[in-house]
Amino acid sequence: MLDIKVIRENPELVKERLANRHDGSADLIDEVLACDETRRKNETAKQALQSERKTTSKEIGKLRANGEDSSAIEAEVKKIGEQIKELDDEGNKAANRQEELLLNIPNLPHEDCPIGKDEEANPVIRSWGEKPALMKARDHLDLAEAKGLISFDDGARLSGSGFAVYRGKGARLQRSLIQFLLDLQTRDNGYEEVNVPHVVKRECMVGTTQLPKFEDDMYGIEDNEMFLIPTGEVPITNLYRDTLLSEEDLPIKVTGQTPCFRREAGSAGRDNRGIIRMHQFDKVELVQVVKPEDSMTALEELTGHAASALQQLGLHYQIIELCTGDVGFGSQKTYDIEVWAPGQGKYLEVSSCSSFGDYQARRMKLRYKDAEGNNNFCHTLNGSGTALPRLLVALLEQCQDAEGNIAIPEALQPYFGEATL
Repeated sequence: MLDIKVIRENPELVKERLANRHDGSADLIDEVLACDETRRKNETAKQALQSERKTTSKEIGKLRANGEDSSAIEAEVKKIGEQIKELDDEGNKAANRQEELLLNIPNLPHEDCPIGKDEEANPVIRSWGEKPALMKARDHLDLAEAKGLISFDDGARLSGSGFAVYRGKGARLQRSLIQFLLDLQTRDNGYEEVNVPHVVKRECMVGTTQLPKFEDDMYGIEDNEMFLIPTGEVPITNLYRDTLLSEEDLPIKVTGQTPCFRREAGSAGRDNRGIIRMHQFDKVELVQVVKPEDSMTALEELTGHAASALQQLGLHYQIIELCTGDVGFGSQKTYDIEVWAPGQGKYLEVSSCSSFGDYQARRMKLRYKDAEGNNNFCHTLNGSGTALPRLLVALLEQCQDAEGNIAIPEALQPYFGEATL
């Protein structure tokens, strides 16, 4: 969440930066400040009354020791107690409302984030490789069904729409891609691999900003006190929740493969053909925890690590930078990696690499002690390295030939065991 001190000291700057998101969040700042003023004013008044009650209570003891009537002063002390309770109630109400507001106000876009209203303003900053020369590219769904790689009927029979079953060589290809991606990030890029739970506590979802804002998109259980993870970012980043690290511990680089579960509420009418948009899919996640001064350099590095997988697979892609009106709720700066899918005739996002500044760290109470002994909030970053369904879509569609054969990229052949599918 945002630092209340920053809001208190620079309200107009905060409003200006939030206004660039075009989501109305800037309008909440005045109410945050009003709650903050009430909370602080009541705390000051309560402390004064507590001091007065303490002094007055001593007079009761003196009167009683002298055998004098203390009922009037006792009534005064009782009245002070009632005033303290009123201040407490009002102050707690303001504090709770302030926290609710802060949890629903997004991060400030980074000062270098391009200004824009929506995805139409996202600039392409670089690309890699060339679009494959295909006279008539077949859709991944046609290719997968023709080769018996994926069964949507089985997925629907087991779990409903938005689920699929990978079979035979399709399951092996999925497994091969996961192994390739994990080996790349651990062996070449220095990430520690973890295997984490796929169900997390509510506070973990709050820590990485999925809650309370996006609760309708999540699969909640146990009265929404536990959740199926929507992304590996949640359990991996929360490994460091409520932690005080030493400066020598940083940077931290962690990767892991997890399934991801999303209701996709509100996505009706969007392109859901094949495996492009699923309720359950696999993803390899990249997470970094760094010092504040290193977060922008780390974002460039992390984006490069995610993109290196596509380069090794020989898949054409482009990288766009999200503008202020499209950047994610908790992010301050984001690069999306989009891989070309010729069967779709468009680019598909396979990775979103973001720096969150200290936004997540404040929610998670994730800090480090610097060389001077000061406790500072860390900066967190994450990105997909990459999301499997769309990576598989691009591989099938970019690597096909006129007969519908799929050339397995050389980097993947040691895992898959064949050169052609």
